[in-house]
Amino acid sequence: MSLAPRAVLVHRRTEYEELIGRHGTHGQAAFFLSSRGRSLDEVVDRHHRTRQALREVEAVVPLTWRSSRVERADLDRFLFAPEDVVVVVGQDGLVANTAKYLSGQPVIGIDTDPGRNPGVLVRHRSADTAALLRAATAGGRTDDLTMVEAVADDTQRLLALNEVYLGPPGHQTARYRLGADGDTGPGEAQASSGVLVGTGTGATGWLRSLWLERGSALPLPAPCDRRLLWFVREAWPSPATGTTRVSGILEDRQGLRLTVESDRIVVFGDGMEADALQLTWGQSVRLGIAETSLRLLA
Repeated sequence: MSLAPRAVLVHRRTEYEELIGRHGTHGQAAFFLSSRGRSLDEVVDRHHRTRQALREVEAVVPLTWRSSRVERADLDRFLFAPEDVVVVVGQDGLVANTAKYLSGQPVIGIDTDPGRNPGVLVRHRSADTAALLRAATAGGRTDDLTMVEAVADDTQRLLALNEVYLGPPGHQTARYRLGADGDTGPGEAQASSGVLVGTGTGATGWLRSLWLERGSALPLPAPCDRRLLWFVREAWPSPATGTTRVSGILEDRQGLRLTVESDRIVVFGDGMEADALQLTWGQSVRLGIAETSLRLLA
């Protein structure tokens, strides 16, 4: 007998909750902000809107379904199941934070603060949740958003919806060799502040800023395009390091290979630095298009 669907509600601590966690009480948080010419009222209003949206979403989960809540900080310890319908309640970035832990489950993005969030990934309102849950289990239309994958030579694997960053854990210089996956040569020796490999979804964020800074002629991909762009950040020319491979396109079945030549390089996706791969001297990692896509309800 098949299991009933499970609605998994993904959320994060609000700014108000973070302030209370830091300052202890509402009064202390209000004093801290007022002493800097800021008011706590706006933060409290956003907190109430977010909590109200969560209540509204939870209230319309069908009685025959199971349900669960998971906070962003616990995503790396939460076990998603194939029958899950994932409801992300919050900002666009929270959808990206969640995507790396999924394997084809349908995702519904609920915008808790319309007008403040761009709404690229959180496309719906809490009042639409009941209809969206029905659509998710009835084969409703989804956009399959391309993801990027990093696979290390020790089988560590990382997925990201926007971008994967490879670089030094601090402000030092990363040293490595960079080349196309499958090349027989060792690749170009480089020294830089890191490498960024991004998707069409990421083309509205960090990837776009690099693309604009370079004045790049490479066409930015759309979210569903099976194409990635990559850039080397601040490559340093020297007698031992080159700068001839600093940007490019990756299509299906193409990959970029980086081999570490420094003490430590971290690899993380979508800003989740706390959940990073750790690579050391001599290790290599392949970057390319992931087989898994994010199934986001349109």
